[in-house]
Amino acid sequence: MRSWTPLPLAALAVSFFSGSAQLRAAPPAAQNGLPPFHVIPAATPESLTPANGWPGKGMGANWPRSLGGPTSNRFSELTQITPANVGQLQVAWTYRAKDGNGNIQCNPIVVDGVLYTPTPGNHIAAIDAATGIERWRFSPASILEKASHSPARRGLLYWNGEEGPRLFFGDGNWLVAIDPRNGQPIPSFGNGGKTPVPQGTTTVGAVFKNVLVLAGYGGDVYGFDLKSGKNLWTFATRPPAGEYGGDTWSRREAGANCWGGIALDESRGIAYIATGSPKPNYFGMGHLGDNLFSNCVLALDALTGKRLWHFQELRHDVWDWDIPAPPNLVTVERHGRKVDAVAQVTKLGNTLLLDRVTGLPLYDFRLQRIDTHALPGDTMAPYQPAPELPEPFARQAYTEKDLPTLPGVRDLILPLFQRANHGPFPSLDEARPTLMFNIHGGAEWTGAAADNRGRLYVTSNEIPWAITCFRDDDPDPVKPPTAGEQVYQSICVACHGADRRGIGHAPPLRGVRHRMGEEEIRAILKNGRNGMPALPFLTEEQIRPLIDFILCKDRPEGTVSAKKSNSWTFGGFKKLLDARGYPACTPPWGTLNCIDLNTGKKVWSVPFGEYAELTKEGVPVTGQENFGGATVTASGLVFATGTRDQKIRAYDSDSGREIWSHELPFSGTAAPTVYEAGGRQFVVVPATGGGKLSTPAGDAWVAFALPQVSR
Repeated sequence: MRSWTPLPLAALAVSFFSGSAQLRAAPPAAQNGLPPFHVIPAATPESLTPANGWPGKGMGANWPRSLGGPTSNRFSELTQITPANVGQLQVAWTYRAKDGNGNIQCNPIVVDGVLYTPTPGNHIAAIDAATGIERWRFSPASILEKASHSPARRGLLYWNGEEGPRLFFGDGNWLVAIDPRNGQPIPSFGNGGKTPVPQGTTTVGAVFKNVLVLAGYGGDVYGFDLKSGKNLWTFATRPPAGEYGGDTWSRREAGANCWGGIALDESRGIAYIATGSPKPNYFGMGHLGDNLFSNCVLALDALTGKRLWHFQELRHDVWDWDIPAPPNLVTVERHGRKVDAVAQVTKLGNTLLLDRVTGLPLYDFRLQRIDTHALPGDTMAPYQPAPELPEPFARQAYTEKDLPTLPGVRDLILPLFQRANHGPFPSLDEARPTLMFNIHGGAEWTGAAADNRGRLYVTSNEIPWAITCFRDDDPDPVKPPTAGEQVYQSICVACHGADRRGIGHAPPLRGVRHRMGEEEIRAILKNGRNGMPALPFLTEEQIRPLIDFILCKDRPEGTVSAKKSNSWTFGGFKKLLDARGYPACTPPWGTLNCIDLNTGKKVWSVPFGEYAELTKEGVPVTGQENFGGATVTASGLVFATGTRDQKIRAYDSDSGREIWSHELPFSGTAAPTVYEAGGRQFVVVPATGGGKLSTPAGDAWVAFALPQVSR
């Protein structure tokens, strides 16, 4: 089976600072004579894997695995609720856990009329799926020495084995198995119902024969015996030296972990895992190289853990652009034949469409040469992805055309834009902001839904961010404050912050001694620079101690090292917002998208979520940042949730037209589950708020159904 070899490593760069000038010994890729594009060709018609008919259908009455079965497609075959009657949906029941408030990210499962879910109070609860009445709850802390406070964080799995059913979920560094009939641990599994997971786990596993495949939260992938809990195999996502891919890391740091889950082809015994970026974010000098198997789709033999193939989206990702979502197993038509494929949505807004058996792309996969640079001691890969098909579903670069157009807002953002790094695969510089999309997606861990027509439905974010990196080895200020610190606190703190990390467009002043000298600072105080105004009112009695404070010269002798430091940090994940708190870019800010994988074209894209106050002002619907996801039904409906406006919505799957919505007690926090109980079709969603949206947190699950017909 074929696997893609990583592109050659770029020449290592020697970078250092001399005053404020950054010098790079390695020339940019353009000067190396590399062509502007590199293309991985699409699979030829004769090499494509013919569809074998598995799985055939989506979920029926049951929903036995978070994400909707082994395909992770969240596709229901139920058709009782249709575009014609969805407007009649009403709340059938609401379940309140009453054990705390929290952000539940687990897509609930339903088997034989019982719904299973984690709760904010760190329990697993079984709920009557027709009435919302709790049947039992289980506390993992009762069998774990150290519970994670987030059991089944992103998934549960129901397995109906020969010796009785089992409910599997991760809790910190443990895999737990309980009896779904009564909530009691399975004594024969591991040690009293639990078995250790070396790198921890939060995502839902998948089953093939006697093996439960499970992805590690800290990296690596595992195979566990379903009955005994024995660890059968381990695949290293950061391979050691001597193994394939080991030479793509100068040092194995962290990352290459699984955020959103896996999929498994039960007809072929192949598990598919999506991996995140190498860590730490933005600072790649400790792990030079292409960093396999980060930012990859991995195909592993489910019985042995052997790598069958891999496909890497980004090489040496320093931007935190993970592949965060679970893969989708789809069947599409290419060159007049049905082909089994895996579709993988990414934070960048790309969709990788790969042959399920060979890993070959179904469309040409284009990479572009990048001529941007990294921080001192780091080196960018020469090529990064720029696919044309399938069409991207999110913006991938913050550019001038993305600046907000509302009166006055553009003028406030423009000074920051003019001194910042931006554009495709932007550079990283010390103390200079880097503006980018895609930190919260594009796609997020919630991933996509896929129907049996080869169409993908994915919620997406388009929120800009400002990331500023700097050295952070300054010794703490002395106490009581020196004269220089007193000047700083009275004049500089409003822009540069009490901790000198910078606020808004003002850069951090930590580590400034590594990049500026006294004369340059004097010139800035006198003349201003970029967004900083001149301060002509300062006297020499103020300037001298202020400069000493900024350059750490007022610290005790011996506490300050003049040595060039490798102690890097960044000013936090700061969204680029306007004065009213809205994203500082043109809308849309959140979308729901339909992609036809048979053609690679977007069928439709609509704003997802609404700011009612902006609508009243006459602003067209902008969409909102969202974390929840979509679920699709065979009747032609897409149910989606996760927006700030705390609604669940239904869309026509052919047109993208919104045809129903309902306000929830709190924001939806996982994709809806569709199931049947007592002859009725239900749509249930965890509405627990909180999380990355920082909305009010709660403890509600809301189920919707059509009105019961009296007999």
